[in-house]
Amino acid sequence: MNFAIIDVETTGGKFNEEGITEVAIHKFDGVDIVDSFISLVNPEKEIQPFVVNLTGINNNMLRSAPKFYEVAKRIIEITENAVLVAHNSSFDYRVVRNEFNRLGYNFEIPTLCTVELSKILLPDQDSYSLGKLCRSVGIPVSDRHRANGDAIATLKLFEILLQKDQDKMIVKSTIKTGNQRDLSGRLLKILEILPVQSGLYYFHRHNGDIIYIGKGKNIQQAVNQIFLRTSNRTRALLKEMDTVTFDLTGSELIAKIKFQEEVTRIKPKHNKNKKTLSTEIVFNHENMILVDKGRNPGEKAVILIENNQYKGFGYTELSYQINNLTVLKSLVNSSQIFSAQNLIIKKYLAANQVEKIIRF
Repeated sequence: MNFAIIDVETTGGKFNEEGITEVAIHKFDGVDIVDSFISLVNPEKEIQPFVVNLTGINNNMLRSAPKFYEVAKRIIEITENAVLVAHNSSFDYRVVRNEFNRLGYNFEIPTLCTVELSKILLPDQDSYSLGKLCRSVGIPVSDRHRANGDAIATLKLFEILLQKDQDKMIVKSTIKTGNQRDLSGRLLKILEILPVQSGLYYFHRHNGDIIYIGKGKNIQQAVNQIFLRTSNRTRALLKEMDTVTFDLTGSELIAKIKFQEEVTRIKPKHNKNKKTLSTEIVFNHENMILVDKGRNPGEKAVILIENNQYKGFGYTELSYQINNLTVLKSLVNSSQIFSAQNLIIKKYLAANQVEKIIRF
């Protein structure tokens, strides 16, 4: 599943008459940036003075920049088969569509808005402006009000929202494949796009509903093992399955925790119901942060334990985010399934090591 994270700067002016002065698009596959396009654009009209003061982009800077028709093909290429993601997507999408309409081309693409998603997944924020929202969750923002600076900040915010999206509403809303019948051919294509890292994988029906959740140190290998089974139960699962998505966890411990949480909460049709005995767990330290490897080399996974209770997990890229407890709490996914998670963590720490334990 691909997302095209976009930000555009404009000339300002009357509604639907704005011209684009700068565009930045990063194609994101849910794990990595796989393509990028950043360019100034000659809008062939004057920029409003207040916009010049806001962005620093002036008319002289754009005289030799390509006009929109010269970058239009590249925009179509990088957004093909993707979902357009922007902070206030109605604005960016409208402005881009208007530019294409002037060229006689109907540009249509599904969209997601990080403002609306943040209101659901990051509730009770003082402000949902990009700058203030990023500051509240510890995302550094450079080149504010320039297309690439804002696009990168939006991408980092979107990564947090994907992690916070425990009910998978983002993934469900963007699954557009039909219910195809050629299962054997599809299985090979599915395996090709699955990673070999640790994490969870999700089997979906054609409408996006999750019907099975699994976990593995190697997601591709784990899914392949399911595809090779011949039991009646597996046949029923594969017959109903249309799409497979995944979430990398980096940390094997987080994969175990997240699997328990999501199976308990979502109750997928094809997962067995397992009862976890409620038991009082006492950790060696009442308050601690477990730091483990993240999903990529620049990231760390964190697990928060307070008052001998598991509180949640999340991911950070800066030591500031780990050492500032208020910011850290805003990044972790909270959970109410305490006894099960406490038991998983206790058993894991008895047999394995995490990278670091911070006591507070």
